[in-house]
Amino acid sequence: METFSGSPDPSPGPDPGPDLWAEGSRTDGYVPLREYAVIGDGRTAALVARDGSVDWLGLPDLDSPAVFGALLDASGGGGFRLQPVVPYRTERRYLPGTNVLETTFLTHTGSVRVTDALTLHDDTALTPMRELLRRVEGLSGSVPLRWSVEPRFAYGTDRTRVGRRAGVPVATAGSSALAVRAWDAGEPECREGMISGRFELQQSRRALIAMPFAEQEPLVLPARRECEARLDGTSAAWRGWVEGRPYTGRWHQAVMRSLLVLKLLVHAPSGAIAAAATTSLPEEIGGERNWDYRFSWVRDSAFTLAAFLRLGCPAEAHAYFWWLMHASQLTHPDLKVLYRLDGGRRTPERTLPWEGYRRSGPVRIGNAAVGQAQLDIYGELVQTAWLYAQAAGRLDADVARRLVELADLVCTRWQQPDSGIWEVRSPPRHFTQSKMMCWVALDRAADLARRGLVPDRHVDRWHAARDEITAFIETRCFSSARDSYVRAADGEDLDAAVLLGPLYGYGDERRIQSTITTLARYLRHGPYVDRYSGEDGLAGGEGAFLACSFWLAECLGRTGRLPQAIELMDELVGLANDVGLYSEEIDPATGDFLGNLPQGLSHLALISAAGAITGASGDASR
Repeated sequence: METFSGSPDPSPGPDPGPDLWAEGSRTDGYVPLREYAVIGDGRTAALVARDGSVDWLGLPDLDSPAVFGALLDASGGGGFRLQPVVPYRTERRYLPGTNVLETTFLTHTGSVRVTDALTLHDDTALTPMRELLRRVEGLSGSVPLRWSVEPRFAYGTDRTRVGRRAGVPVATAGSSALAVRAWDAGEPECREGMISGRFELQQSRRALIAMPFAEQEPLVLPARRECEARLDGTSAAWRGWVEGRPYTGRWHQAVMRSLLVLKLLVHAPSGAIAAAATTSLPEEIGGERNWDYRFSWVRDSAFTLAAFLRLGCPAEAHAYFWWLMHASQLTHPDLKVLYRLDGGRRTPERTLPWEGYRRSGPVRIGNAAVGQAQLDIYGELVQTAWLYAQAAGRLDADVARRLVELADLVCTRWQQPDSGIWEVRSPPRHFTQSKMMCWVALDRAADLARRGLVPDRHVDRWHAARDEITAFIETRCFSSARDSYVRAADGEDLDAAVLLGPLYGYGDERRIQSTITTLARYLRHGPYVDRYSGEDGLAGGEGAFLACSFWLAECLGRTGRLPQAIELMDELVGLANDVGLYSEEIDPATGDFLGNLPQGLSHLALISAAGAITGASGDASR
């Protein structure tokens, strides 16, 4: 990307404070992950840095190749920069109740406000428009600004051609195209692979830059009036969607922001929800634990459905459930660990010739975990169907038949080793959490049969297998020395994932209490909780996994330790970045975000914990 340079303008203006950012202040071209916000439209999502640069955007969909990828390659990934030429500091927020981002730049010469959105075409159905809008408003004084759009289509593998159509700058590569329309933002200049401009904005003046895009379809060149109306309509649409949601308990603001994040991760055409908006953000700077999370994981399904039902989103719950049923039908009775957002199951893993965030390679697209055996996903899917059946009062006959077949399959497979919820790259083992979720699958199937929602001809077999699983867990997966359920059978390593057992109703009460105590003693560091102890087949380490911290808080609340649960939740809510987002992990030593972001499971675990603790404390939560 082009590096802008500038020096302070000595002319008088508002005092922006002591911490001015100079151009080129990024460390080796990168900003801390905490400094990103996300915008989206139900088809794709963009990451916007605090300094005004759009550093990540896949087109046309969230899981499509990136056209802006500076997040993973500062020099060759491409992006959309918009910022003052002179040093500045920033303040930012989401417009209340929306996924529209507002960033205020304060300089010695004046201040401007930038409003960023991926716009919506239909303000009632939240239909994506395929358009990025950036509005700049002069608040005080006069501020010189520069902008540049540097698309790198297909992860930079396709050559970008820049020209003009009807006088409008257009960048193309193959069947992909984007245009740049600028009003009062300087005359756009076209250079090799770049469209750029420079302008100065005075108080009470307004500039607008629109970037419509298209893939194998006509490229629409909008008028300014339409863009302005669409930007305002997008804000209104988000507010309308979030208004009236029933949650009124503790940590309301964090819960509502998490819900808005989850909505951004929902793929509107299918109802699938992506695990995160990004790929290959490292779990350790310089490490190899870099994975593509732009797919939908079955492991997240129960949390997803529960969150949508709890927060009054029946349409999203219904769409997600039926997407899951259709996607899993393609591989029935086997389940895949993850599916593409369109329901496909092929996600071959390969690496890109990018340097990676802060030189943390490899940069991977696709995810080889799709080929792993993970037994816990059967419990997650049956739990999801159980939740859906409770809300709907019925199950489709075909779904009921498939659930019976899944329960029968668990009866034959639960004794097999697997790769577990954490998708380790070491040899398969008898992971405790996997066995617990097999227990959940059979327990929920039996309950559905008792309610008359699925055929009950095999229920005795399910009960017998469930009891066998219980005996296995209690004799081989509980350590007397640790006084805790352990990571895998006949071992002593610990695993925060066993906290999911009590969240789904598994476990002896005394052993659950002692397990919570043991995990808090050995895996917790302040508000941070490590995923597990022991090797996993990969080199290096990782940060603390945020979902585990929320699971611990929820378990504390559900087992009568409310003061501890509330104290931990207060700390965890404070760990979000300035606009309420969470990544996958946090470095306990520095507080830096690690891993992909925004991470759906972190926000799902927050919603679940907040609701459980609020309910346990007797506050209104519905």
